[in-house]
Amino acid sequence: VHLAESGGGSVQAGGSLKLSCAASGSTLDIVAMGWFRQAPGKERELVAHITSNGDLTQYTNSVKGRFTITISSESVKKNVYLEMNSLKPEDTAVYYCVAATDNSGYGHWGQGTQVIVSS
Repeated sequence: VHLAESGGGSVQAGGSLKLSCAASGSTLDIVAMGWFRQAPGKERELVAHITSNGDLTQYTNSVKGRFTITISSESVKKNVYLEMNSLKPEDTAVYYCVAATDNSGYGHWGQGTQVIVSS
């Protein structure tokens, strides 16, 4: 599975960004997709994830009510999105798209996209 992110950038606090991730390859094997982030000097954090059919979503507490994860399927491609509203400086991080093809965890990672939120 190959993952390609887009949509990062710089925004002022209170603004919005939408991240996109296109999955290709063995997408029929994907059971869940999500977004991790890593800020400088901090541990990697699972921000949000969603099941392949979109039935179940989960968010880390700090983004609940501000971020929305969605998933779409077109033929053999899957796309996952992260709509981020009311952004805060503490949301600044590199955001990674991830995919799981079994129940052993997120074994497929994108290259990451930078999000910078200025105060």
